[in-house]
Amino acid sequence: MDESVDGPSGDVTLTVDEASDVCLDVVERIEESVVVERRVLFETLSAVIARGHVLVEDVPGTGKTVLARVLAEALGLDFGRLQFTPDLLPSDVTGSNVYNEHDRAFEFAEGPVFTNVVLADEINRAPPKTQAALLEAMEERQVSVDGTTHPLPDPFVVVATQNPVEQEGTFQLPEAQRDRFSVKTSLGYPSVEGEMGLLDRRSNRRTIAPSVEAAVEPGSVQALQELAEDVRVDEKVRRYIIEIARQTREDGRVEVGVSPRGVQRAFEAARASAVISGREYVTPDDIKRLTRATMAHRLVLTTEATVEGVDPADVIHAATDAVDVPAVSPEAPEPDPETAPGASSVTEAADPGPTGEGSEAPDGGTVDSGGTTDSGETAESGETAESGETTEGSGVERETGE
Repeated sequence: MDESVDGPSGDVTLTVDEASDVCLDVVERIEESVVVERRVLFETLSAVIARGHVLVEDVPGTGKTVLARVLAEALGLDFGRLQFTPDLLPSDVTGSNVYNEHDRAFEFAEGPVFTNVVLADEINRAPPKTQAALLEAMEERQVSVDGTTHPLPDPFVVVATQNPVEQEGTFQLPEAQRDRFSVKTSLGYPSVEGEMGLLDRRSNRRTIAPSVEAAVEPGSVQALQELAEDVRVDEKVRRYIIEIARQTREDGRVEVGVSPRGVQRAFEAARASAVISGREYVTPDDIKRLTRATMAHRLVLTTEATVEGVDPADVIHAATDAVDVPAVSPEAPEPDPETAPGASSVTEAADPGPTGEGSEAPDGGTVDSGGTTDSGETAESGETAESGETTEGSGVERETGE
């Protein structure tokens, strides 16, 4: 993509290649202070670029809070932390009208939600009424207090954390609110080398909490978000998302499958993944890499499946295995609806074969190894590989944007 996209105020202009470099700079800046897999960073960054929200579930001490704060710092955004407790009130989240004795009038006092990146720490410790106070903010980017609507800053991202171990005295997030999160991820424990690096970094600073300098200039996040809106998603790649979602609804272990909202969020996250990889089009690899992060938390399992300890990620994996992977031809021209109704720039894979987990994606994420390449036949526009390798003479870059 040669054309560039201006930021909202016209102060930032980015091409797709420049956007990929910016995203890599942000990831590397975060890695200076946080020991975390790149998979987690790319999933989180995809949610930010897709104008979504992130739910991080992990045991205490793995760096959930630090990740949220350092993410905001690396992106040059304002950060606010909201510690959820059982006695927290909705007005403690959104703000309230306070009487000003000098002016003899009520004026609105903004709550901690009025910032760019909001850390909703241990969100499952607050009662449902307080949890619900975030719903309008997350979906509408605004809050309503006493009949008056107050817009939130742009960009606006909620990074919520919860502890899956200590459930005593907590309130599980309802399905309606889990569905508002574009991505759910988990950090996990670092490797031995990772923890050694963590101690090395701690020994080289005099503060307890790490911090980083902004890796981008103001307005870059909005420019990345606008760029994602122009990413092309072919008709058969869109159908690929839908078929995976429909497979979850037909699984006998699932009571409620992926919702239409979930399909849209997966679509948006895939476009953001293409921006991170330096492409102007979405590949099936973008979908497969993010299916677990964008879909698993939306499933409601049956009672029997819950008792048996079924992992929602296994359901997503089975749904992905059941759907054939389309082959993408990046150089194929966009179909003209007047001259070629129903035409598509995607060719069917001859036999994608079974899929499996375990291979590493070019940008550091993990992706199922079996469903990422086609049978090796060439598409009409030239030789292509579904993993995003360069077509002959096309100049199309690999997924990493390198």
